Amino acid sequence: MSSQSKSRVQQSTAIALPRGTVIVYTMIALVSLAGLVDATYLFVQNLAGETAVCGGSPDCFRVLGSVYAKIAGIPVAAIGTVAYFAVFTFATFAAFGYQRARTFLIVTVFAMFLSTLWFLYVQAFLLHAFCRYCLFSAAIIFFLTGLIVATPQRR
Repeated sequence: MSSQSKSRVQQSTAIALPRGTVIVYTMIALVSLAGLVDATYLFVQNLAGETAVCGGSPDCFRVLGSVYAKIAGIPVAAIGTVAYFAVFTFATFAAFGYQRARTFLIVTVFAMFLSTLWFLYVQAFLLHAFCRYCLFSAAIIFFLTGLIVATPQRR
């Protein structure tokens, strides 16, 4: 492959982005790290057979020990850890102008948003208990969704 062909391939995969867009993607990456820490803590607690400490509130145990805390035997916190890591990765690549990463980022955050709405429903109407770590994660997801919606579109 000639050097001219290689440069065309590279140009088609990454595009220059306005500074404001790069800043938003950087913020998304940094905020996703907070979610990654939260989900990883809950996953490690689950692996260790421990219950997360919520300042003496029994609600964490009721939520994290419920049947809704696992999907097909996989802890929801493990899925959250993978999802937050994916958001961090996609946001980082999107900040460098990779259009496909931006698409994956939008799909991932949207899926996380819908999941968050379901888990908030479960906590409020089925379990009648709220986990502080889960609410923190929900706040992060709402913030990430807002950042995605507010990100300027490149035309």
